[in-house]
Amino acid sequence: MIGNQNIAKENRQAGEKCLIFDTHTHYDDAQFDGDRTELFENIAQRGYYIVNVGASLASTRQSIALAKKYAFVHAAAGIHPTNTGELTEQSFGELAALLDGEKVVAVGEIGLDYFWEKEPGRECPREVQKYWFGRQLALAVEKNMPVIIHSRDAAEDTLLLIQQECGKARANGRQLTGVIHCFSYGKEMAKEYVNLGFYLGIGGVLTFKNARRIREVVMEIPLNYLVLETDCPYLAPEPYRGQRNCSLNLPLVVNEIAHIKEISKEEVICATTKNAKQLYRLL
Repeated sequence: MIGNQNIAKENRQAGEKCLIFDTHTHYDDAQFDGDRTELFENIAQRGYYIVNVGASLASTRQSIALAKKYAFVHAAAGIHPTNTGELTEQSFGELAALLDGEKVVAVGEIGLDYFWEKEPGRECPREVQKYWFGRQLALAVEKNMPVIIHSRDAAEDTLLLIQQECGKARANGRQLTGVIHCFSYGKEMAKEYVNLGFYLGIGGVLTFKNARRIREVVMEIPLNYLVLETDCPYLAPEPYRGQRNCSLNLPLVVNEIAHIKEISKEEVICATTKNAKQLYRLL
């Protein structure tokens, strides 16, 4: 608890106002087409920070457009594992160019997803996913940018590839850092990522009744390795589970982290926002 208190104290001494940072959103999604402007006005009034994350070239471009339009929004550029079957050397070059855009702060979301591999219309062979995951990790090192990692039913392969790229980066005097988005594995896997210098994304799943494993992770992992996220419009917290999610629901996640760690909500917000700014190099 002392470490958590010190983080909050440092933030107050630095004069930093504690405002929520949503590290992973998809406001380009069609579910927001009817009220995106009004919702963003509400979010802006609360002073929240947002990173809108790409999953394809099209959504990456839309994310960058949102970042250009709204001062509180930044963007990430990347190809989701289930979309990697569409990648070619030409489109990969386009992605690399988009990473040089103004207010683009990360490569993501990238990774491995074996859950959908046999779903008609979404299937993508594992070897294809692994190849383009490795290419995007290497691109992040080349661009000196953090990564946003998506990993579903692919724990061992995801960790192995990240470890390999971290090793290659270190051998060349570089570094690979980032966040494991919507972290869903156990506390031992969490420790592996923390030892690599990665953050863990914590969102609405923490509030679910069956979230024992992620609760253990939040209890075990120091606060300075956790960041808040919604993955909106998905994964709304209780009592809104199953409804469209948005950044305005994050106080519910803050409450849950504060309860688990037995600290104040202010400490959670201050620490996770500081972590997010360090992650995306916005300090």
